[in-house]
Amino acid sequence: MTRAAFVLSAVLLAAAPAHAQMLESTTAERYDLGKMWTFERPPSAYFSETYGFRADSAWFARARLAALRIPGCSAGLVSPHGLIVTNHHCVRSRLASIARPGEALLDSGFVARNLADERRIPDFHADQLIAALDVTEELDAAVARTGAPGARGAAETAIRDRLKAAHAASGDSVWVQLVALYDGARTSAYVFRRFTDIRFVMAVELQMGFFGGDPDNFTYPRYALDYAVLRAYGANGRPLPTPDHFGWSTEGVQPGDAVFVIGNPGRTARLTTVAQLEYFRDVSVPVSLGWYRSRLEAMRDYYRAEPVEAEGIDLRNRMFTLSNREKSLGGRLEALRDPGVIARRADSEAKLRAAIAADPELDRRFGPLFDRLAEVQAARRVQAAGTRAFSEVLNRTAGSGTLQRAFWGWRAHHAPADSADAFRREFARAMEWPAELERRLLAAQLADMAEGFGPDHAVTRAVLGGATPAEAADRLMRTSRLAGPLPTAELDRLHGDPALRLAMAFGPVMLAWQREEARLAALEGAVAADIGRARFAVYGPDVPPDGSSSPRIADGVVAGYPYNGTLAPAWTTFYGMYDRFAAFGPGSDWDLPHRWRTPPRGLDLGTPLNFVSTADSYSGNSGSPAVTRDLRLVGLNFDRNINALVRDYLYLPERGRNVMVDARAIDASLDAVYDMDRIAKELRTGRLFRTEAEADRAPQAGPR
Repeated sequence: MTRAAFVLSAVLLAAAPAHAQMLESTTAERYDLGKMWTFERPPSAYFSETYGFRADSAWFARARLAALRIPGCSAGLVSPHGLIVTNHHCVRSRLASIARPGEALLDSGFVARNLADERRIPDFHADQLIAALDVTEELDAAVARTGAPGARGAAETAIRDRLKAAHAASGDSVWVQLVALYDGARTSAYVFRRFTDIRFVMAVELQMGFFGGDPDNFTYPRYALDYAVLRAYGANGRPLPTPDHFGWSTEGVQPGDAVFVIGNPGRTARLTTVAQLEYFRDVSVPVSLGWYRSRLEAMRDYYRAEPVEAEGIDLRNRMFTLSNREKSLGGRLEALRDPGVIARRADSEAKLRAAIAADPELDRRFGPLFDRLAEVQAARRVQAAGTRAFSEVLNRTAGSGTLQRAFWGWRAHHAPADSADAFRREFARAMEWPAELERRLLAAQLADMAEGFGPDHAVTRAVLGGATPAEAADRLMRTSRLAGPLPTAELDRLHGDPALRLAMAFGPVMLAWQREEARLAALEGAVAADIGRARFAVYGPDVPPDGSSSPRIADGVVAGYPYNGTLAPAWTTFYGMYDRFAAFGPGSDWDLPHRWRTPPRGLDLGTPLNFVSTADSYSGNSGSPAVTRDLRLVGLNFDRNINALVRDYLYLPERGRNVMVDARAIDASLDAVYDMDRIAKELRTGRLFRTEAEADRAPQAGPR
């Protein structure tokens, strides 16, 4: 039995009992804090031993150079001619920017039949990681030499300038990012080559990319064709030569196969203390979840009432963002309320504290820090009323424009001249919503303030004036000029406006809350960084840092899992997609675009569509290439199952899975459905075809 097959067997055996038993073990295990490995400290020996191949520096370099980071997501190069694959949901908001009059590309999809038809995406880029370096010692030494205020900022700038000069070649756009890891205990420098001419090649229809909609989000089995194809171009306007790219697999994967997911996972909280987790459980996560639920409800109600206006402000994409966050937060809260999760993390913390206590020097420096961090959490609990009332007032995804203009207008009126202009700029950036949607969002925010402080607080009396939140919102919408967009020049003529009077009542309380939150956050960050130094001193890189939206590589094996009293398969097929459509029908979340409703001729319905593995993925890993040990792309990560939402705090591969679009489904859809032979053949052969006619004349070829 191979080591990978053994790992798979162990995973399935561990997962066999009922879900509740999975966390009955309160003993911390080797990989509880995850497997998001960094490229500056690659796990060469671990990969080689576990998966039976030579994972040397050359292998990691090839993996690093073929992977890309795009805004908010990840992607992969898959041909020598700049061809890129990523998730549809990573770029769907960009389709409007390339649409021509009369085109509805979100619904109909986009297909560039010829090379000349590929359309440039405005203000978009893709970054290729050309170097990853731990610069902690260099940075700390530079700061220690001067000790002057601003020394750290100057040292960081010097490192960026040095690395940019060292890695920039003629014509390159090089960008250097410094990232704090282990809560600031270590600092890594990532050097990226930035490609700024990125063009759409094809995008599936929204209904295919988001098949199953909200109900299927964070679930599996899954049947979403969540992919899009882009291309990077050079300064000469031609497809960019990209010798470092992933091969394309048409054979796919089998259960037990090792896969490696390369991307940029977002911020996790696995290295936090138990006291922090308990604060998340009791205060911050419930508050955030309530905010997202109420704003999503307001937007959905408005969408149902005013679908035409809602489409005009692209409300669907905003609702997708909110619903994704709402479901994620719900999973996090469920995980935090599981005593087994807290107990397992408590055991991990106890082992770290014991290791620190066993070393007199570490104990002297770091021993008291856990208690100090607990004191910070206690102080943050005192702030809970303000957190409920104010934490999202200035949110630019679904905040009330009226209250944002009121707050910044009040600050501009009472600020010194040297800062008033900054507040005026923020005033101009306040959200602009149709009046009815603004009324709903305003009522939700007034309700948050009243709920946060209770009926007898001065803020509640000021914002409601004895009315309900909905009635108070109606009153403000009728009487305040700030209830809609207003030129900044009008600010000086707004004395006495009802919304400004409201800001005078809640503004000072909100500012005091913000200042205390900032003070506690700075203290928490400093203490957490010291704990991070202690952790690194004890474990070194054997425990990876938390996710930080910086490049990582995670390993896992393809494996189904027990769920809902039955078994989830390692992969699903197009048969399952059509079964869901037949069961729920047109107009449902499982509807199909017209070109898909009758199975297209030549499409093998047994083709794997989505598959799962135990790899450690997270938000930000959307679009991440999943590759084999010979660096062939077999899938694109696009989601996690509901069991994996605990990964914010604990990596549990027994049932948690990352969900991927299978490369075989991408290949089949390009060929049989979208008639994109020139792209399908480019993936298989590495040859660039300028037209479909040219591709049609070329012989069929197997994978590279």
